[in-house]
Amino acid sequence: MKYERLTKQQLEELHQEFINFLATQSITADEWDAIKRDRPQVAEEEIDVFSDLVWEGVLAKVDYLENISAQHMHLFHLLEKEMKLISVKVLNPNIDLTTKEGFAWFRKNYQSDFVEYLTASKAYGKDRKADKFGLIQQGAIITKGDLYRWFEGMIDA
Repeated sequence: MKYERLTKQQLEELHQEFINFLATQSITADEWDAIKRDRPQVAEEEIDVFSDLVWEGVLAKVDYLENISAQHMHLFHLLEKEMKLISVKVLNPNIDLTTKEGFAWFRKNYQSDFVEYLTASKAYGKDRKADKFGLIQQGAIITKGDLYRWFEGMIDA
């Protein structure tokens, strides 16, 4: 398996897509029930293949990721040949960016001496999608990039 198996909830949400996936392999509902019952290892392998296909499709479309913790924001713009990072560090240990109050403090104080910014870019390794997936495994979430673009505009100004 290249990525990771979809969760039970994700599989339930993609139920119709999974049926279509089985249909492309000429596996009917009755045959699938028989596979699950008589050859559970084959059923597991089919779910793994489907999971990888879903991840491949998702990762091909991901342009922005965010990883926000108590004192840091790592905002990624995933371009064709490289990934760009805007890193934000809050130097006030009493602030937690993951809370409504902490983020409100940040919005008022983002230009203060208590906030540091760093920008960087990095070329992908051998597998661009695997690099994206690695960031997701480290806690990043897929976004539309609003926060990244806001910071980019602020930094460039």
